[in-house]
Amino acid sequence: MSATQDLPVVRTLAEVARLVDEHRGLYVRWSRGPGADLADVSSTDDLTGVPMPGLSANPLGVEDWWEDRSVELWVARRLYDYAHLPHDKGPGVRPWVLRGRETGRGPDNEPLVTDAEPLCWIADQVIDAAKAEVSRQEREWGTLRRDGR
Repeated sequence: MSATQDLPVVRTLAEVARLVDEHRGLYVRWSRGPGADLADVSSTDDLTGVPMPGLSANPLGVEDWWEDRSVELWVARRLYDYAHLPHDKGPGVRPWVLRGRETGRGPDNEPLVTDAEPLCWIADQVIDAAKAEVSRQEREWGTLRRDGR
């Protein structure tokens, strides 16, 4: 594992929520990691093959409209949305948290991030906990089924 791959690992939703509370400008990226991504800080549009000016990532910052709801639940919701990516993108794809600067938007309106500073990996059990937490909300929220999941 390279030096950029040797990151701490967060193992609970509470740890991720604490990071979100303490830092602005955090994103989660689902990839083979900073070692693969930071050599060429560019993602490619899967449909067209067009290179984009930054890494495709998803913001973790809590939006104002979430009001005083749980940050852990917010984080669970954010992680849940892309938990299918390791299956879709293949072996070695996993989530990691980075701080960075938005430089544009990708084809799914996701932020494209440059000046990426890797902070930590997110352990598999956090993703499992996020899925379980969102499932517990289904009665209140409605279904969140995604095609192919």
